[in-house]
Amino acid sequence: METLLEVHDLVKVFRGTRAVDGVSFAIPKGRIVGLLGPNGAGKTTTIHMLLGLITPTSGRITYFGREFSRHRRECLQRINFASSFNTLQGRISVRENLLVFAHLYGIRRPRARIDRLASYFGVGRLLDARYWDLSAGERTRVNLIKALLNDPQLILMDEPTAALDPDIADRTLALIEEIRRTAGVSILYTSHDMHEVTRICDDVIFLDRGRIFAHDTPLGLTKRIRTATLTLTFDGDRGAVERTLRGRVERFRFVQPFAVMIDTSEQAIPRLIFEVGEAGVWITGIDVKKPTLEDVFLSIARGGGRVE
Repeated sequence: METLLEVHDLVKVFRGTRAVDGVSFAIPKGRIVGLLGPNGAGKTTTIHMLLGLITPTSGRITYFGREFSRHRRECLQRINFASSFNTLQGRISVRENLLVFAHLYGIRRPRARIDRLASYFGVGRLLDARYWDLSAGERTRVNLIKALLNDPQLILMDEPTAALDPDIADRTLALIEEIRRTAGVSILYTSHDMHEVTRICDDVIFLDRGRIFAHDTPLGLTKRIRTATLTLTFDGDRGAVERTLRGRVERFRFVQPFAVMIDTSEQAIPRLIFEVGEAGVWITGIDVKKPTLEDVFLSIARGGGRVE
C-alpha cells in the first residue's frame, strides 16, 4: 500500500521542554488516522510541523516519498488543511474567499471547480453571501471546500466538527466519509469526540506528553482495557446477591437498593448472571457496558499513558 506521509523521530523543543518527543508514524493511501490525546499532548505542535508552520528541532517528515524540508512547495501543493478554528475573511463573499485560495493553489478554471464543490456540499446558494453571515455548520462546509480545492491526496483535519450541533456534526462526518470513499483521500484527524473517532478512523494514535503511547485500530485499543461493566437489576434478597459476588469479583457496588454494578471481564459475564440468578433472586434487567475509545482516552489522560 502506498504511503503518503511518513514521520520519523520528530522532535520539537520549546525553551528546554520537549513538546514533541520522538514521534514516528505513517499514513497509507486512503486511510483515516486519528491523532488524539489530552490538552498539551503535542497534537497541535505536530500538525504545525506537518504544515511547515514551525520547524522541527530534529526528525524527518516525508510526503509522497519526498523530504518535506527540501520539497516544501511541491508537497504543500498535494496536501491541505481544514479546521473549525480557522476562519476565512468575513467581509467578503464565500466565492471571493475561495477564489483567493484557488489562485494561491494555481487551480485552472477555479470558478467551475468552486461551483462543483459548492454543489456537492449543498452550499451553492451561499457563494455570494458574506462569510461572517454564515452559521457554524455552513462555515464548516465552506472550510471543507477550501481544503479540497487543490484536489489533495492528504488532508490534515483539526477538530472539524468542534462547536457544531449533533445534527450538523453528523452530516459533516458523513461528508468526510464520502470524500474518502469517492476521492480516496487520506486524512490525519484530530478530535476530542471519541464517538466520531471510532466512527471514521481506521487507526488511532494516542499522544501524551509529546510521545506516542498507543497506536492501533479503535477496536484493538478498546481490547487493551480488559474490564467490562455489568449492571444487574433484581427482585429479591440484596444480601444473597452480595454474598454471591463477594470473593468472585474484585469490584462491585450497589448503585440502587436493587441494582448492582460489577466490574469484570467480558468472558465472566455469563457465569456471573447465572450465579446471581441461582442465589434465589429474580433478575429483571441486564446491561453490559464494554470498553470504548473514551475509556482508553481517560486511561491515558489520567494514568500517564498507561492502558491496562
